[in-house]
Amino acid sequence: MNGFTRKMNLAAYQRVAVEGGIAGADPHGLVQMLLDATLERISAARSCMEKGERVRKAKLLHSCVTLVAELRGSLDLVRGGDLARNLSDLYDYVARRLLLANSTDNAGYLDECMSLIGEIRSAWVAIGPQVRAQHSKDVSV
Repeated sequence: MNGFTRKMNLAAYQRVAVEGGIAGADPHGLVQMLLDATLERISAARSCMEKGERVRKAKLLHSCVTLVAELRGSLDLVRGGDLARNLSDLYDYVARRLLLANSTDNAGYLDECMSLIGEIRSAWVAIGPQVRAQHSKDVSV
């Protein structure tokens, strides 16, 4: 098996694993997956920035901005009230910082975005058991 075939097989395996995870995830889990993917890509983009891999860095940061837009789009601004509006503003800020990091090659902006998304992720993980318990109660009614 040559290197190209091996990479194609690995990519197919990873795609199936991701799609399987998405299909089996609850809404809370899907948001967590988006947060995790965003953090992974920011970290990878930071590494690319350090290595001077500008094209890969730009692709990763574009992907991050898309993920942040998905997170922002998932907010229910009516029912979520001030919390949802504040998160929307924070996601907008993070997206703008990611774009700025890309254009200026400033790793400090990436560190800031990782910190902000990391805090949101930590809070999201912390409420997981409560959300899942409520979801189970709603489903059984």
